[in-house]
Amino acid sequence: MSEDASKDVLLRLKRIEGQVRGIQRMIEDKADCGEVLNQVAAIKAAINRVGIIVFEKHARECILESVNENNEERFQDIITMMGRLIK
Repeated sequence: MSEDASKDVLLRLKRIEGQVRGIQRMIEDKADCGEVLNQVAAIKAAINRVGIIVFEKHARECILESVNENNEERFQDIITMMGRLIK
């Protein structure tokens, strides 16, 4: 993964970490369940986005290698990873 992509992913993960801490405070403060659930949904969307970014970077490299090397096993690895990501 490039340095820019790594920085982007790390920044996103730090934001997610902050959101999780925010939910912890909300629970401690007995916040409204609807507000907590909205934050949980936001975290899920953010972590899904991180997964997609990481997968995209990895897939680009692996697809190029699998095509250049005519490597079916490498291509299957990409499909397996995508399956894990969308579960």
